[in-house]
Amino acid sequence: MKTPRYIFDADRFRTRAALVKSVFKELDLTFSIKANPFLLVALPDESLIRHVEVCSPGELSICKAMDIEGKRIIYSGVMKEETDVGEAVLYGADILTAESKGHFSLIAKAGEGREKSLKVLLRLSSGNQFGMSEEDIMDILSERDRYNVEIVGIHYYSGTAKNKQKQIERDLSNLEGLLTKAEKDRGFIPSLVEYGPGLSAEYYEEPCEEKDRELLNLVSGRILEFAGKYRTGIEMGRFLAAPSGRYFTKVMDVKSNGGVNYVICDGGVHQVKYHAQNMGMKIPPVSVIRSEEEIFSTGKGDAGKEGKEYCIAGSLCTTADVLIRNVMLPELKPGDILCFDRAGAYSVSEGALAFLSRNMPEVWMDDGGLRLLRAEKASWILNTPEKEADHEGSL
Repeated sequence: MKTPRYIFDADRFRTRAALVKSVFKELDLTFSIKANPFLLVALPDESLIRHVEVCSPGELSICKAMDIEGKRIIYSGVMKEETDVGEAVLYGADILTAESKGHFSLIAKAGEGREKSLKVLLRLSSGNQFGMSEEDIMDILSERDRYNVEIVGIHYYSGTAKNKQKQIERDLSNLEGLLTKAEKDRGFIPSLVEYGPGLSAEYYEEPCEEKDRELLNLVSGRILEFAGKYRTGIEMGRFLAAPSGRYFTKVMDVKSNGGVNYVICDGGVHQVKYHAQNMGMKIPPVSVIRSEEEIFSTGKGDAGKEGKEYCIAGSLCTTADVLIRNVMLPELKPGDILCFDRAGAYSVSEGALAFLSRNMPEVWMDDGGLRLLRAEKASWILNTPEKEADHEGSL
């Protein structure tokens, strides 16, 4: 097997979407493609996933290339320029989000002269750089009749990896407070509240799937209660994508330094990422593959009780490139392959892929048969200065 590589599983992705939809029933589901744009290949129909959230011009270009219809797009993102908004409108994006008064002005300008009003969500900030203050939202609502836009509702997302009921309760209480005030003071009743619960995906403690279902059921009651008052859309990235990916990296060298058994792989932390996996201190689901038939589990299972303790490191010239600090595995040798499971969220899109100019891995999709989605790509070209500029630069 050529490594490093990703294999994303279409069935796992669709099964996870069906699970979420079964819990939230009539609520519309949105997939945030920043978690893994390659999963657009396996995007279920609108009965399961109604929208995809796009957060940049580049992500919009991906949707165009994948023939994702504009009516399925929510165009979001903390930084928008006039050309970005114009391109999203031209493509027919169903809804645009405004994260500031400036964003709203750009969207309002794009809506001038159109027969049909543009649909807009006003994003409420949770106390960081994303979204806008309650005061700014109230100001926009007070003047909403001046513009050829339809403010359909509120967008709210306060962070990722939530695993407690009280975190969801806090979010929805904030939303209810704003919506009550908006109705009382501005006569505004939303037709949609787009809410990102930011649920954690389990990586480290088996059984991962069961724990994910437990978390989903834990928070669903409060969300459904809120949805009984306001039409609600649920936006997810990590929770939908995480179980659908595997990452494969080859053992290139094995050595002992200072009593520690080090394994050097051809991949690294620039290509596989798990939330809260800092300096390799936690053990994600990893298997050793020596042949198509032979798969050994990690130290979490019985097979891991026999073997050696290893520090699994990657191919980068930095001490930060540690995949797992200490794990019991069957005795390893060069040529063995490590398979990291549940690597479907962010690994392929968030890593520092250009660091050290290592090649970008292959990407495959398993959808009843393996299909190559992206061949191995050289990254050195991104770090190479041009010998002769094609145009004069300016500051």
